[in-house]
Amino acid sequence: MERNSPHASAQRGRRAGSARVAAAVVLAAAVGFGQMPAARGDAPGPVLPSMMDAKTIKCIDKGLNYLVKTQRADGSWLNSGGYGSYPSAMTALAGLSLMAGGSTPETGPYSRNVSRAMNYLIRIAKSHKDGLIAGPGSESRSMYGHGFSMLFLAQCYGTEINRETGKDLREVLDKAVAVTVGSQSDLGKSNNHAGGWIYTPTSKGDEGSVTVTQLQALRACRNAGIKVPKSTIDRAVAYLKYCQMTDGGICYSARSRGSSRPAISAAAIACFYAAGVYDRKTGGAGVEGQMVEKLVNYVRGKVSSQSSAWGGHWFYTHFYLAQAWYQRGGKDWKDYYPTIRGKLMQMQSPDGSWNGDSVGTTYGTALGTIILQLPYNYLPIYQK
Repeated sequence: MERNSPHASAQRGRRAGSARVAAAVVLAAAVGFGQMPAARGDAPGPVLPSMMDAKTIKCIDKGLNYLVKTQRADGSWLNSGGYGSYPSAMTALAGLSLMAGGSTPETGPYSRNVSRAMNYLIRIAKSHKDGLIAGPGSESRSMYGHGFSMLFLAQCYGTEINRETGKDLREVLDKAVAVTVGSQSDLGKSNNHAGGWIYTPTSKGDEGSVTVTQLQALRACRNAGIKVPKSTIDRAVAYLKYCQMTDGGICYSARSRGSSRPAISAAAIACFYAAGVYDRKTGGAGVEGQMVEKLVNYVRGKVSSQSSAWGGHWFYTHFYLAQAWYQRGGKDWKDYYPTIRGKLMQMQSPDGSWNGDSVGTTYGTALGTIILQLPYNYLPIYQK
């Protein structure tokens, strides 16, 4: 995990941005252990990642500062829309957004905020003896928060942290993986026991959006050194393959089938790439390579950065599509990023937030800033 300023020269690679980190330390010391005020990043460096410019940086900074100002005293964020508060999901997504700019729990201008988010999720995980990471309040679809929390905490675990925190994270992630492994559905022997996930850990059902959340979280945990059964990931990949329709897209659920869903299809590309399943352009071969290529062509034909929402899931769709096109690279990414960047700039509110998919401003701002910060290439789960 890089420690340098997100605005530093690309040639400096993984060198620490000492001036920026030192400024954050001084600021933290000045305000003590209370909530840190909104932090600002350094001015853009002489060389930015490809297709990023000063206007992009300003847009990102406004979004990140909105998240900093709205973090609660206990380290959490809550959803502000009409779908319940979802503290674990919102905290994890906001934390990922701050880490996407280069901060870790111990370094960077937002280190204090990342650390507080991490510790909040550790606390609520420990409050559940079964290992589920679900915050108090309205979290009826707890596997979303569980999956996003695993993803965020795995990114924290992969950074340089103190031994005691590392021990806590390892314990939480080991138990969280066990919850996910134990709640996977089973489509039976005839389907090679492919399986996905649904909203709660005891339901034993499946649907696409929860499945991609769990699969990506498991991949992040495994990348960070947490033990994850390979068979669980293989069965989840098989589940997504099973859900592919004749037009190349992915349906909502293996049990209900139905038509292809653009949002879940975009998410499936990112998950296939994370699991090492590629189309022919990105290194795949044979039937599997053709399968992913067909999926890519379906998404390319259905989704553009200027399109209106599909069933109200515009931010969700582009959260995953941006990851897929960034990892894919080439013309898809070069055509996509400038347009999605411009669209997000137009949609940003004066206070720096985005109200995403009517879910709320924490959700929209976290997803919007993660998309814009992908060129920094800081988070391992989103790297090429």
